[in-house]
Amino acid sequence: MEVTLKQMLDAGVHFGHQTSRWNPKMKKYIFEKKGDTYIIDVTQTIDMVNEAHAKIKKIVANGGIVLFVGTKTQARNVISQNAEKVGMPYVNERWIGGLLTNYKTISSRLGRLAELEEIDYDNPQNTGHTKKELLLLRREKNKLELSLGGVRSMTRTPAVLWIVDTNKEKLAVDEAHKLGIPVAAILDTNCDPDMVDIPIAGNDDSTMSVELLTSIIADAVKEGQEVFQSHVRKSEEKDDKETLDSAAIEKGLKEAVKEN
Repeated sequence: MEVTLKQMLDAGVHFGHQTSRWNPKMKKYIFEKKGDTYIIDVTQTIDMVNEAHAKIKKIVANGGIVLFVGTKTQARNVISQNAEKVGMPYVNERWIGGLLTNYKTISSRLGRLAELEEIDYDNPQNTGHTKKELLLLRREKNKLELSLGGVRSMTRTPAVLWIVDTNKEKLAVDEAHKLGIPVAAILDTNCDPDMVDIPIAGNDDSTMSVELLTSIIADAVKEGQEVFQSHVRKSEEKDDKETLDSAAIEKGLKEAVKEN
């Protein structure tokens, strides 16, 4: 997916925070100050987008999982829609402490969610629970679905995190760092670029900006998946050929034995 300067400007990717809210480490990505707002140098952003796209594609092409993270209002729907589109896990409500560093506990909660989903809440007489108990169980189920529904298919540690707003998602960033998982993220003018391995300088408050940049990452994931599937098919074809070759050799040997 090629992104143009016009697309960046139309989406408001270039708008940073007010000058009173900035991180000096972001200075190299700032084009100018307009009034009391910093303007991000989107020519650099385009280069960063292309680099991030290539890196994410390569990670997924090698079988890696991308965990999409964004819990702020502007990002929630964007994160879930793009992650679901490419079959990747996501967190768009609240980061649960230990999601990465204590996945054993998280797995038990997911197991509990599976149990709760087995209950037939519309037919109390078949459940062995009272209506009051079912009400409480349904609330527990809804709460778990809201917080963990997006990661229920994540059976192993992600290879990279895509994050919208590293300041708000500090817990996610910290857990990723503890496990040595690279972080790809939108860097607004109030962010710390040292916390990000695959940065994209841009506006992390505008829904249009978040949508454009996240869709680019999702596109990279899709392209990586296609490469991965191609490798899988070739591997399977190779295995089939080797099986056929082995069968042919065995048949030839048997015929040779008969002739002798």
